[in-house]
Amino acid sequence: MAGSLLIRNGRVIDPKSGMDRIADVLISDGKVRQVGKVSQRADATIDASGLIVCPGLIDMHVHLREPGNEDEETIASGSAAAVAGGFASIACMPNTDPPLDNEAAIEFIYRQAARANHCNVFPIGAITKGRAGKELAEMGQMLRAGAVAFSDDGSGVADSGVMFRSLQYVRMFDRVLIQHCEDPSLAGGGCMHAGPTATRLGLPSIPAMAEEVMVRRDLTLAANTGSRYHVAHISTGGSVDAVRHAKARGLPVTAEVCPHHLLLTDEACAKFDTNYKMNPPLRSITDVESCRAGVADGTIDCLCTDHAPHAAEEKALEFQNAPFGIIGLETAVPLTIRALIEPGLIDWPRWVACWTVNPAAVLGIEKGTLSVGADADVTLIDPNAEWTIDAEKFTSKSRNTPFHGWKVRGRAVTTIVSGEIRFSAINSP
Repeated sequence: MAGSLLIRNGRVIDPKSGMDRIADVLISDGKVRQVGKVSQRADATIDASGLIVCPGLIDMHVHLREPGNEDEETIASGSAAAVAGGFASIACMPNTDPPLDNEAAIEFIYRQAARANHCNVFPIGAITKGRAGKELAEMGQMLRAGAVAFSDDGSGVADSGVMFRSLQYVRMFDRVLIQHCEDPSLAGGGCMHAGPTATRLGLPSIPAMAEEVMVRRDLTLAANTGSRYHVAHISTGGSVDAVRHAKARGLPVTAEVCPHHLLLTDEACAKFDTNYKMNPPLRSITDVESCRAGVADGTIDCLCTDHAPHAAEEKALEFQNAPFGIIGLETAVPLTIRALIEPGLIDWPRWVACWTVNPAAVLGIEKGTLSVGADADVTLIDPNAEWTIDAEKFTSKSRNTPFHGWKVRGRAVTTIVSGEIRFSAINSP
């Protein structure tokens, strides 16, 4: 069991309790014991002057590739990358090989995460068996094993009847269904956003309506079931508008967005660099602005990375044949600061909420707060740290990022999980 730890003089931001002030945080036996002016001594002390002290960051959308593709990432390497990026908790998607579609697979994730002992890893179970979109998986058994949500991420559930029954099913457990919104009949074999750039490059494309049609269909189904529904990696203005309208009607719908959909447009694909190939694809500048506005006005609840590792030889294929996806755990903090805080779209408490209490609420996990008695998951951020992203220095096993060489500001410098320092880039006496 971890000893006592005192974090002094940091700007403590805890959106759940409404705290945003200079304070101390005392941790012992893996729990938060006191927040405020702490006079007692501790086994170890961190001077957090000039730093932001917040609940341990949560990334609710990560691909860890284990089992099946351990050459790209493992639960151990992915969770190590998570704490290096400031994340105390991550939720892993079920599109592994074989998929996480049964009780034993969920138990496997917990065993491997405990063995790695980096951060909390919460598995998301598949909606359908084999993620084939045909027959519902045994969600009840997976829930018993510890699944926190359900998704066929990587594929949208195209069959409306299957989707309707899955929403009915998850409502019984008061769990959220996370949908990868893309109608396969509209997306076809596209590899980038449908727009002038795709036309000029002669590449098959994915129209915005492929996402928006499924979002609107699912919102109709969710309205008829009363189920909790979450839009994964939202990317278009039409989707943001649909979610905004659904929330105004009182539907229990939430949404997330990734850093790359807040910073990059489809014009970047003109380089034929496959690190810009992702799904959903990079969209237009109008879509980027809509996603930013959605975060600013609360339509989009959560930030996430959609961390998707791939081997270098896969990404070296032609643009049309290379796999979708980029990694993001070790770059998410500065990139979302650049996209949202630096332009003045949101403040620090809102940014922290999007990475902590909001994803915790969506997933139904008891994380995301520094309230007394809470698990001592804490992230310390230096908001003024200036550094250059270097993919060769990543902890992740993969290097597929379009942000290599970017000069950024803001960095997680310490990650504490259950009262133990799992990552630190600062000296603590």
